[in-house]
Amino acid sequence: MDVLEKAYTLLEKYPLCDNCLGRQFALLGYGIENRTRGYALKLALTLQCSSAAQDKNSESTQKLKILATNGFSREAQDTLRHLKKRVPKHSATCFLCGGAFANLEPLTQKILRKLAPYEYETFLVGIELPVNIVEREDEFKANFDLSYSESVKHEFGRLIGKTLEAQTGKTVEFRKPDIMVIANPFTEQIKLQVNPLFVAGRYQKLVRDIPQSKWFCSDCHGRGCQKCNGTGKLYPESVEELISQPFLEAAEGEKTSFHASGREDIDARMLGTGRPFVVEISKPKKRRLNLKELEKTINHAAAGKVQISRLRFSNRDVVRKIKKSESAQKEYRVLIEFEKEISEHDLLLLEEKLSGTLIKQQTPLRVVHRRADLVRERYIYKVKVKKVSPKEAEMQVLCQGGLYVKELVSGDEGRTTPSVSELLKNPAKTLKLDVLNIIMEDPVR
Repeated sequence: MDVLEKAYTLLEKYPLCDNCLGRQFALLGYGIENRTRGYALKLALTLQCSSAAQDKNSESTQKLKILATNGFSREAQDTLRHLKKRVPKHSATCFLCGGAFANLEPLTQKILRKLAPYEYETFLVGIELPVNIVEREDEFKANFDLSYSESVKHEFGRLIGKTLEAQTGKTVEFRKPDIMVIANPFTEQIKLQVNPLFVAGRYQKLVRDIPQSKWFCSDCHGRGCQKCNGTGKLYPESVEELISQPFLEAAEGEKTSFHASGREDIDARMLGTGRPFVVEISKPKKRRLNLKELEKTINHAAAGKVQISRLRFSNRDVVRKIKKSESAQKEYRVLIEFEKEISEHDLLLLEEKLSGTLIKQQTPLRVVHRRADLVRERYIYKVKVKKVSPKEAEMQVLCQGGLYVKELVSGDEGRTTPSVSELLKNPAKTLKLDVLNIIMEDPVR
């Protein structure tokens, strides 16, 4: 059966608009829209039937009537009039789309109004269809053994996408669009899935007693109570809040998530070139942020507490890299206080016994309530120790990430071995701890 015969067979059974007829032959020809393809098929059938009707072929007249009704063909209607034949009333709507393809322009304008508040460079159109429409088309294709067709869902998405591209100057992006438009051409419902904005950088924490992330009150869990003075938080501010809030306001987003390559203790400083982080802003209305100005704003507002640098626009892949890099090499400086006086021999012993050593650490008592109670092994590359006073020493440690430095000093009741306290048989504790460096390839780039 050739293409024209197949097209007529479809129209003989069901009323089909140009889009829905042409879509059944979408893989035939190139650079032709389905609407044009469907119109061309109906026009070719009209010409064919008109030629035969001139020879008083009653079957061709009947075909013209099918084209005039089920094909909604004005040319077939005009041909019947020219032949002085009765023009029957055409069917009400297309069997497959119910006339939805004829109403795409109002739907597109509605989408444009919905998109207006947002800055974006790329988008993608997704289509939601009523179940009965999908089932109807599947059954239709199966009944007629159609192997050249495009799905109705794909055609709606493609046509709307092309119109939006033309009217906005934005680009369709299939992998990681800024905004996903989800439209239902039958109900005209529109939903926007606004993908997050990611900004990466590094932060230094210049003071102690500020947590990296917001700590909710353990009694009220953020609701506010007497213990937390109604704030819902155990600490008035955090690195996350000092950095994230200006981004949230500038992007006019809904909320933020703060991702970092590990975390320092509340009472530890983060010095050196800083710790890599990514701020994820949900549902941003603004994407063209001035990162230099934001960096100045944040550093001014958090002066003496937190400082950020190396801001870049980023993506979720960098978040994954940052999370995987928590075990990167780290360099610490720790001020240790001993119970008994220490000697130069003690310092040399620590350097000798701890450098190039594998440390076994059972989950520290101070965090075992929130971490699995396991024994972890962490490698120390180098240790350097200098005496500060008869009972104090400063130790620099270059180690594998994930080492609990405070427990390396104290021994944590034997849960960390070897430890400074164990090696010198002299109980020790940490007075001050600083992270000096995080040694890793910069994931921001």
